[in-house]
Amino acid sequence: MSLGINLEVIQYEEIIPKIIKNKPRTKSLVEVNKMGYTRQEILSKCQERFSDIKTFYQAGINNYRGKTSDTKEYYTEVIAEFICDNIELFCNSIPSITRKSSYKTASHYGKYSPTSNRAEEIVAIKMFNQSNKDGYIFDFIGKIIDYQIPLKSERKDIAGKVDLLSYDGDILRILELKKPDSMETMLRCVLEGYTYKKTFDHSKLLLDFNLPKDTRIKSSPFVFKDGLQYKEMQENRKWLKQLMVLLDSVPFFIIDNNGRYIVKED
Repeated sequence: MSLGINLEVIQYEEIIPKIIKNKPRTKSLVEVNKMGYTRQEILSKCQERFSDIKTFYQAGINNYRGKTSDTKEYYTEVIAEFICDNIELFCNSIPSITRKSSYKTASHYGKYSPTSNRAEEIVAIKMFNQSNKDGYIFDFIGKIIDYQIPLKSERKDIAGKVDLLSYDGDILRILELKKPDSMETMLRCVLEGYTYKKTFDHSKLLLDFNLPKDTRIKSSPFVFKDGLQYKEMQENRKWLKQLMVLLDSVPFFIIDNNGRYIVKED
């Protein structure tokens, strides 16, 4: 399929770790297909990427915006429906990694450079500090207990880092944070968080953070209110919402209140 110039259909450049090594992830916008993709073309792309489900969340199609040229469905709705139809395969095909070192990083003191361009990481550290230095317990999610939690055990492992972990005395939440101006879709956010949840060795994770063995672990999108992901949730996204139910992925929304963060459910 040749590249076109329709600004409505946008994807992020795909980074496939198996093929492209030691190359930093980029967010170059790519314009694709003048007429847009059909429903079947999107389904074919889903089927192709399902050959490696543990990296499916990285697929560029998850950040396609706009609608199919024939059925006028949101691209992400077609993808979410596909995953719902194959939910058992999706959930059972993401292997866990048992990290040899601790998941808890002893050197995490909440320090960051104000001039850093890592906007999401700065937000994560500020929220960590709000909990651990100011003693603030966030509504709905509890205390932020760590940030930038590593998933890899060896360099060859294909896994990222978890933005934030929170604990409310009952549930340990894996929070997939997106910065206020992120153009990544809610679908991408949901899939990334869930993949990280499955990648963790849950028993070791609880042990490393000295949490009860019966602690429940859930993944949640953690995005800013009025951001792109929040706005998508206000639209008719039947299959996205159904997928979130199947994955037990409840979103939480952040409000920046003059440098202090608060968390809402809706």
